[in-house]
Amino acid sequence: MSLLLIEIPPRPRLGARDAGVDAAAGQAMQLPAEWDYVFSQDGKTATRSGRCAVGLLPRADSVVALLAPSELSWHHINLPRTGAARMKAALAGALEEALLEDTDGVHFALPPPGASGDAQWVATTQQAWLGAVLVELESGGLSIDRVLPGAEPVVSPSAAVQGHFALPSQAGEDDLPTLTLAHAGGVSTLALQGSLARTFITRELTREAAQVAATWSATPAAAAAAERWLGAPVRVVSEAQHALSRTASAWNLRQFELVARHRGTRMLREAVRRFFSREWRAVRWGLAGLVAVQLIGLNAHAWQQQRSLTQKREALDSLLRSTHPQVRTVLDAPLQMQRETEALRAAAGRAGDGDMETLLAAAAQAWPEGVAPLQTLRFESGRLTLAAPGLTAAHAGAMQESLRALGLQAQWLEGRVVLSRASGGPG
Repeated sequence: MSLLLIEIPPRPRLGARDAGVDAAAGQAMQLPAEWDYVFSQDGKTATRSGRCAVGLLPRADSVVALLAPSELSWHHINLPRTGAARMKAALAGALEEALLEDTDGVHFALPPPGASGDAQWVATTQQAWLGAVLVELESGGLSIDRVLPGAEPVVSPSAAVQGHFALPSQAGEDDLPTLTLAHAGGVSTLALQGSLARTFITRELTREAAQVAATWSATPAAAAAAERWLGAPVRVVSEAQHALSRTASAWNLRQFELVARHRGTRMLREAVRRFFSREWRAVRWGLAGLVAVQLIGLNAHAWQQQRSLTQKREALDSLLRSTHPQVRTVLDAPLQMQRETEALRAAAGRAGDGDMETLLAAAAQAWPEGVAPLQTLRFESGRLTLAAPGLTAAHAGAMQESLRALGLQAQWLEGRVVLSRASGGPG
């Protein structure tokens, strides 16, 4: 599954010459015209990287943004025990004294699900800046699935300190790299000038009178200066690959007001992406084979049913021709068979099931006791209508019970009983 990682640079900071400018105005949302990106075809190895405008960024199955480490501050606190609706207000109250600005402008991010322990890390950043970046990127047609931290604290106090050296984007030839240090106490971005960085590292590596391991990495441009300053070799890793390695993080800073909208649509799109990914190729082939087998089976069953119907139709046609040789053209064998049989019965002078004689005999057999003889009768199209003084709907119901065994039915209609052949025949 292809992946596009967009690097969110640090906010523009006020310089000394801007001291007299209002802070809010000086830190206006000056979004970059071009964005650094890393594109990976498989989500693990950098395929290409570069910088371009939002509209020219490559399209990928998944899009994530990487926030610069200097834009985040980390706080180790006991999470408030409250519901999701009041969690942000509770975090603002718990961190009010630790934050350097009004909590209304701060964005909070909770640890990933599954984090253990009472005390947890909470990340904070400026909400307006991150929100403006997301609006800018998504207005260009991108859908940001996650926002990742550029670095995060190590989980265990005994875990190795992770240091990464990189040159600032506007660094000159004589500038030293900056060091991003992830340790058990949080994440620190240190300049190598002076003794502060060295003192801080010494303290972290000898934390609690124990020797703590450390892993060091650097970008190619910063590797030589980092080894001279550190006095030890460092692992050289490209800027693109280092940024791509952060996608393994379980953090997602897109929470609370910045949570992605249309979550259901995103989940559906993510499911479709996974289904068509390389890892699900065997499943797709299996489903395709299952559908093909079902289609073949349905077609074979339909062919067998059609063949059976054809054989039965041919048997009916053969029976009609053998029974009534005078029929030359067979159009509807059952109907033609019935007509020819009725014609033979009429020629022999025998009464049919729907004839007047048959219906009168049945009416005489089922006629209720105590009812006067017939006053009027009428026969038409296989229906015999009878009327007599004192005949009621209850009598018609009793006649119906008697006539059911003969395949006839009796209906009470406008003060008369109507006898006719039941559609189902004799029961």
